[in-house]
Amino acid sequence: MKTVTLDVRSPSDAMAGFTQAWKTGKPQRSTRISFATPELLWKVLTEKRWELLKALCGAGPVSIREAARRVGRDVKAVHGDVTALLNAGVLNRTDDGLIVFPFEAVKVEFLLQAT
Repeated sequence: MKTVTLDVRSPSDAMAGFTQAWKTGKPQRSTRISFATPELLWKVLTEKRWELLKALCGAGPVSIREAARRVGRDVKAVHGDVTALLNAGVLNRTDDGLIVFPFEAVKVEFLLQAT
């Protein structure tokens, strides 16, 4: 099962993981999409966008209209959410203009601790 981990890491920590993979030539164990703060993660992954990701998990490339149909929402509203997820690097666009979430599962990982 192809899984993506959405996590909260500082840019320097995220870059350290990239550098380690580059130096060793060994890819990381799983795909990660990192956010600098929990607030940014929740700003990007709103309830409606999370619902959209659930509908797109393992679905392969689909049109925005098809994505809207799957979640029972207006195409224009889904288009706005798709744009935000594309800009955040969570969704991809195919050469023929379809959208794709190339994962079958999502893991969210962050630590809340006292400052």
